[in-house]
Amino acid sequence: MIKIKIFGSTPPCAKCKELERRAKNAAGKYHDQVEVTKFDAFSAEGDKYGIMLTPTMVINNKVISAGKLISEEEIEKAIKKERGV
Repeated sequence: MIKIKIFGSTPPCAKCKELERRAKNAAGKYHDQVEVTKFDAFSAEGDKYGIMLTPTMVINNKVISAGKLISEEEIEKAIKKERGV
């Protein structure tokens, strides 16, 4: 199972919401092989990764992007890389 974590502000900003939407769209192409979870950047989970900018995306404990909105295609590339494709 590939785990994507989206870290954003509370309440979520437009970029945080959009990154979560794009991640869920990309994950939906892998039928239960990818899980997307949203966290507050200032949570204990956010502290584990030293989150300083939002939105931040973490895939399998690796920070993929911080402080910017990446495309659905970039998210899919990161998922494929984690899958070894």
